[in-house]
Amino acid sequence: MGIHFGAPAVIRHTFSASAYWSDVATHRCTTTALVSAMISILMAAPPSDDDVSNPLQDVLMNPAPADYERFQSRFGVRACTDFNMTEISIPLHSGWTIEDWRSCGRLRPGWPGYDLRIVDEHDNPVGPGVVGELVCRTDAPWALNAGYLGRPAETAAAWRNGWFHTGDAFKVDEDGRYYFVDRMKDAIRRRGENVSSFEIEQEVLAHPDVVECAAIGVPSEFGEEDIKVFVVARPDSGLTEDAVIAFVRSRSADFMVPRFVELIAELPRTEATQKVRKSELRARHAAATRKA
Repeated sequence: MGIHFGAPAVIRHTFSASAYWSDVATHRCTTTALVSAMISILMAAPPSDDDVSNPLQDVLMNPAPADYERFQSRFGVRACTDFNMTEISIPLHSGWTIEDWRSCGRLRPGWPGYDLRIVDEHDNPVGPGVVGELVCRTDAPWALNAGYLGRPAETAAAWRNGWFHTGDAFKVDEDGRYYFVDRMKDAIRRRGENVSSFEIEQEVLAHPDVVECAAIGVPSEFGEEDIKVFVVARPDSGLTEDAVIAFVRSRSADFMVPRFVELIAELPRTEATQKVRKSELRARHAAATRKA
């Protein structure tokens, strides 16, 4: 949309923490978007009196961290969050007042007229507080994707019953705030509970020595799955696997406590969106298990 209206943009080949603020200053950037890994890395840098002396004004955070207000204060910016996919384009937005950092916000009004539902496995709507899949359509024609090129089966599955199926598990509260729970395919089935990998990751990230983490389900000898967490620790922190498990156990329900923790130098990510490649982490665990 910005390109359509002639707004200039600065695009780096890859995120660079050491060059980030100099790029912002050189190009006089006023608006930026940051994913969780970028936020953590920027906040991990030693504070400076010059932190607030930058041209940035507006920051889109995906997702917003619990301490987003500290980021706002340190760098002199205002923050918002939203939910977006290439296929649907921002149906949910928090506005510049984040009511709840855990929420993606509310239904975005105006064009193209979004209509959202949270549905069960049979596409029946579920009530507030119940987890289901987020589906979407619009009043305006051709505002959403028309399908996947050369993939008719995937297109039919995604658009079944006249709604685009996001593949994301959500819940909505009584006040219309939407909460991302997990990717449907990333939910972990453990001890009869559907456990959100996203929520596990938020608990682990609360540890002061954790920079990044990713949770996956791994096969259990008792059936269903166990939880494994890959953790990038703060340099020279001395963080141990046992310390991570003890920390999560001290603040979470038993079924959310990881059985396995692996410290890792960095998480594998996609180049374009910096999303964690969980398929690679699953393959890494499977390879280690075969060698054991």
